[in-house]
Amino acid sequence: MNKVLIIGAGGVGSVVAHKCAMVPEVFGEITLASRTVSKCEAIAAEVKTRTGRVIATAQVDADDSKQTAELIRKTGATLVINVALPYQDLTIMDACLEAGVDYLDTANYEPKDVAKFEYSWQWEYQERFKNAGLSALLGSGFDPGVTNVFTAWALKHHFDEIHTLDIIDVNGGNHGKAFATNFNPEINIREVTAPCRHFEDGDFVETAAMSKHQPFTCPDGVGTYEIYRMYHEELESLVKHIPTIRRAQFWMSFSPNYLKHLEVLQNVGMTRIDPVVYQGVEIVPLQFLKAVLPNPGDLGQSTKGRTCIGNVITGVKDGKAKAIYIYNICDHEACFAEVGSQAISYTTGVPAMIGAKQMLSGNWKKPGVWNMEQHDPDAFMADLNVHGLPWHWVELTPQQAAGFEVA
Repeated sequence: MNKVLIIGAGGVGSVVAHKCAMVPEVFGEITLASRTVSKCEAIAAEVKTRTGRVIATAQVDADDSKQTAELIRKTGATLVINVALPYQDLTIMDACLEAGVDYLDTANYEPKDVAKFEYSWQWEYQERFKNAGLSALLGSGFDPGVTNVFTAWALKHHFDEIHTLDIIDVNGGNHGKAFATNFNPEINIREVTAPCRHFEDGDFVETAAMSKHQPFTCPDGVGTYEIYRMYHEELESLVKHIPTIRRAQFWMSFSPNYLKHLEVLQNVGMTRIDPVVYQGVEIVPLQFLKAVLPNPGDLGQSTKGRTCIGNVITGVKDGKAKAIYIYNICDHEACFAEVGSQAISYTTGVPAMIGAKQMLSGNWKKPGVWNMEQHDPDAFMADLNVHGLPWHWVELTPQQAAGFEVA
C-alpha cells in the first residue's frame, strides 16, 4: 500500500486529501500535515464523513527541512505532495532528498522578498534528484499542470509543430463578497501585480501589468469575460521543452470590481511585500491584508458559476496549418457538493492527486526533476475524465484561433 504525506491544509490541501481518499487502490495510508494541526484535523473529519477513510494528521514547520524529513520518515511516505506555500518548495525538496522520497508540487518556488516567478531554483535540483534515484514533478495543478498536459497531448496527437500557444483562464464564478481572492491572497496578488511577460520570437517580452486585455466568450454558455495578459510560470517550461513555439501568452479574467479594489489597495501600499514598522512591530502589508480578507477555503459555500480554462493552439500537421482549442469547464457548486470546495481549489487539487497517481503507478516515475509536459500525457488525460475534470477539444480555423473565437 502506498503511503503519502500531504503538506498544506488550505483549500487545495483539503481537495487533495479528499481526492486521494477516494482512490484507495492507489493511496493507502495518507497523512495530512501543516503548521496548524487543527486545520488538518478539521479536514480529516470532513474526509471521514464524505469517504469513510481515516487519514492521519501531523504538525510540521515546512520551513524546517530537518523537521520535515523527520516527519517523512515517521510516516513511511514514499511521496510528498507539497501544497504548502511556494516559498517552502526548496526546503521541502531538501527534506525529500534527505529522507529519500519522491516530490510533487503545484506551483514553482518564489522567494518571499521579491515577486519573481521562475523555475531556475528548482531546475538546479535536477542532478541531485537524478543521482539519488528520486523523481520530482513540478507544477501538477491546473495552470501550471493540466495546461501543460493539454499542450503535450495536442503535440502528440494533433501537431507536428506547435507555433502559438494561448492559455486562457476564466473564472465565471461569483462569491458575493466585496473583494476576495480565489486562492491564497498573498500569492494571488503578487502574481497579478507583477509585470507581464510573454514569449515571442525567441525571448520573453516585458510589458506593464494588466496592460493588454480583450473580451473572451467561453463555450457552453459560461459567458463573456474580459481577459488580461499576465505572466504565468508554465510559459517558461513550455517554451523550453517545446522549442517550435514562436509565441506563448497567458490570459486570466478579472471583474471590474476586483480590479477597482486592487488598484486602491496598490495605491495605499497594502500590496507591498517589503516590511514596514507599525507600533514598533515589523509587518509586511500584503501579509496583513491576507489576514483580513476572506479565507479562499470558505468561499465554496457562496460561490456560484463555472470556470473555463483551456489552450488555443496553432501549428502545422502534415505541412498544413491547424488550430485547436482544448478546455475544461468546472462548476463551483458541483465541486462544493463533492468535496466542500470552490472550483479554483478543486481544479488545482484534482490534478495534484492525478499527478501523484501517475508517479505511484510508475507511469511518470523517472529520476530527476520534471515538468508536466515532459511526460507522456495520455494516462493523465484519461484520469482527468474519470476524476472530475472532463475535457473537450474543438478544431478551429486559423481566423478563429487568431480572434480567440471558440464558442
